[in-house]
Amino acid sequence: MNGIVELLEAAGLTGRGGAAFSTAIKVKAAHENGAELIVNACDGEIGAAKDAWIVEHRLPELIEGASLVARGRRPKVRYAAHRGSRTAALLHSAGLHVLEAPHRYVSSEETSLIQLAHGGPAKPMTKRAPFVFGGRDSQGHRVRPTVVLNAETLLRVSQINRHGATWFRSFGTELEPGPRLVAISGHVARPGVHEVAAGMSIADILALAGGLPEDARHVGVGGLGGVLLTAQDARTTIWTGGGMKRHGGSLGPGIFTVWDPSECPVETAIQLLSYGAGESAGQCGPCMFGLPALAGDWAAYGRTPSTDRYQRLQLRLDLLQRRGACAHPDGVSRFARSALATLRPEFAAHANHSCQKGGLRHARLV
Repeated sequence: MNGIVELLEAAGLTGRGGAAFSTAIKVKAAHENGAELIVNACDGEIGAAKDAWIVEHRLPELIEGASLVARGRRPKVRYAAHRGSRTAALLHSAGLHVLEAPHRYVSSEETSLIQLAHGGPAKPMTKRAPFVFGGRDSQGHRVRPTVVLNAETLLRVSQINRHGATWFRSFGTELEPGPRLVAISGHVARPGVHEVAAGMSIADILALAGGLPEDARHVGVGGLGGVLLTAQDARTTIWTGGGMKRHGGSLGPGIFTVWDPSECPVETAIQLLSYGAGESAGQCGPCMFGLPALAGDWAAYGRTPSTDRYQRLQLRLDLLQRRGACAHPDGVSRFARSALATLRPEFAAHANHSCQKGGLRHARLV
């Protein structure tokens, strides 16, 4: 095992894009297979902003981290960003090889970027074996060994190489070590990107953006693939894998969105689910048909709750789990199930026609 892999293993670095897979294992496989590297700087999740922040403020360290992963005489490194974004413009200005992805939710998924880099469409591939060993795309074309790492992951690779594993482990917890970037947005005084660590309370994390306002009712954690918490749960939850698992979530990609209390949260959830349904890659039934049906059932129940509609919605959620060609249906259904539980008081208000909040025309993606 080479030096950087040993360092990453000792540091316990895991992917910062949300999957939390061991970075040492991915880098070791990349080195052994001479893999090409795709740096994912797309900020593809709703509410994400840290990739753009890294490119704007920490680009030299990002490039250094990429160089430590992409080895060989002529290593090929692509920096993925959404087409027409400021991030893409900054990467171009730095003279880097930019892979411009369509501005669609699933286009920045790992296998979408691999397929795009090899001349195909930016759509997820159904192959389950890691492409770090090579393989074939959805059209049967040969794909060279390729590894995809999130921009923050590579920033941390650079820092671990410079400062060591002990420094890295001085932040966070034993199981989830190291500093982490989070994006905080919505109903807060100072939205932006902040550096935190696992083991902090969500309340302390939100304090970096001015704190959780007294009138706040709900906090989204993890974007569209995450969960919805009540403000009370957000004030008492410790941000660790175990703390989030109790609410059906995980550390995820590091996104916190405080929902605007002047807007009806049921309608905001409907809009988010409708957006998720519209972002299907069109490659499997659960995405093409299941997600629009889920959004429709959720909207029907949310606006006029009934026992029959609730049971139909639960059945729909059960049918979507682990059935998609990619993880998109799983993420959307996870959020839908979480919001269904969290918004019980709001559903009751809709059932007795006492909701005083603005309707869908006032809701927005946050």
